[in-house]
Amino acid sequence: MSGKTTPAFRSEGIEVGLPPPEPDTIRDDQTLHEKTSQDITDKYAKYAGEAPDGGLKAWSVIVASMLTTFCTFGYVNTWGIFQDYYERVLLPDKSPSTIAWIGSVQAGPYTFIFLPGLVTGRLFDLGHFKIPYCIASCGLILCTFLTAECKQYWQFFLVQGLLTGLFSGIIFPPAISVVSHWFSKKKGMALGITAIGSSLGGTLFPIAGQNLIPLVGFKWTVRVFGFMTLVTLGIASLTIDRRLPPVNVRGGLFNLSAFRNPAYTIYCISGIACFLGLYTALTYLPVSATAVGVSSNFSFYLVAIANAASGFGRLSAGLLADRIGPLNVMIPFTGLAGILTFAWPYASSEGALIGVSVIYGFASGTYVSLLVAPPMAMGDLGDVGRRVGMFLTIAALGTLVGTPISGAINARTGGFKDAGFYAGGVVLLSVLLLLVVRYLQLGRLFGKC
Repeated sequence: MSGKTTPAFRSEGIEVGLPPPEPDTIRDDQTLHEKTSQDITDKYAKYAGEAPDGGLKAWSVIVASMLTTFCTFGYVNTWGIFQDYYERVLLPDKSPSTIAWIGSVQAGPYTFIFLPGLVTGRLFDLGHFKIPYCIASCGLILCTFLTAECKQYWQFFLVQGLLTGLFSGIIFPPAISVVSHWFSKKKGMALGITAIGSSLGGTLFPIAGQNLIPLVGFKWTVRVFGFMTLVTLGIASLTIDRRLPPVNVRGGLFNLSAFRNPAYTIYCISGIACFLGLYTALTYLPVSATAVGVSSNFSFYLVAIANAASGFGRLSAGLLADRIGPLNVMIPFTGLAGILTFAWPYASSEGALIGVSVIYGFASGTYVSLLVAPPMAMGDLGDVGRRVGMFLTIAALGTLVGTPISGAINARTGGFKDAGFYAGGVVLLSVLLLLVVRYLQLGRLFGKC
């Protein structure tokens, strides 16, 4: 041994810390370029295929990812209780659509991921994500505490909307992408367990809020949320880690060549369509319940009920996806979520609203838990961070404007029926696009594409 470090070698824009090729591969520059390209791809794929699919370290990473979704999606999924409270108490002079912009921008894993998703996805592939993750976690914790001090609309929009969304958008993509490093055959189950974090957060946060606001007031309720975030993200920062070596793929932050795959392109468009309507029912459930005479004390629990049911949907979807494929699970249940969005405005009693919340939560949870699984499989594993980040960036457009559009329709019509038609329609449109993606995948599998 010479004691020198074996250099990582580079080919077709890929730089991987793997052993050099055998001596007989060295001919001329062109031959070396072609042979090492295939050699790197094969060796990286073989190494990536050795995912443990279990073990203490792998499961500790899944726990970290789950705690991340608890503090990002889980907190975002409780926006309905803030929407209702702000309309009634803190911001009664603002329209529902105006208030909904706070929640839309706050939905950081999708909405304000425009720059963070691309940057953190790229850094993840390069092997750098721990420091950004920890810094953004601290920022998210601070924003949660600062929300308690806000009094005016612009303050809520900046702190609870913009900055919370920014920091959520930084930590969410790598926390999801790292799952593919540790799980292969059981990836669907791992993603389902990870997604349960948002269901737990969406259940615990509103229940805590409903019980704490009458006792300690709004400020201390939000501070309790801050302490919950502090503990969970602290544990996640200590346990989250990647397994595979860094991979440097050419193309910068945005890999346009990924869109040469029509299935990936259409899947990104379907993401926009789905998120234009998916969060409408969840956001306005408490408001619509109050409007039909349900007590505000009970309406708060509808969000928790929907998120609890979503947890069962997420885990079931993950287990089914490992057996029949993620798209085969996403298509029928997302279609059911669209149909329930049509039905939701016609629910006028506690029993009916509970039924809608349970079924809608279960159905929508399947989409949320598996949405990154198809783009993970639509390219090389070494580029998974950037590819997932690109998809979430594009899908962010739907979440950004979806609930404000529904709020504007509600304000203009004085009810939620037209908003339900709009939201349910775009969700079903996304299902049609998913069917096209499935057809393209089958065609490629059988040599037709």
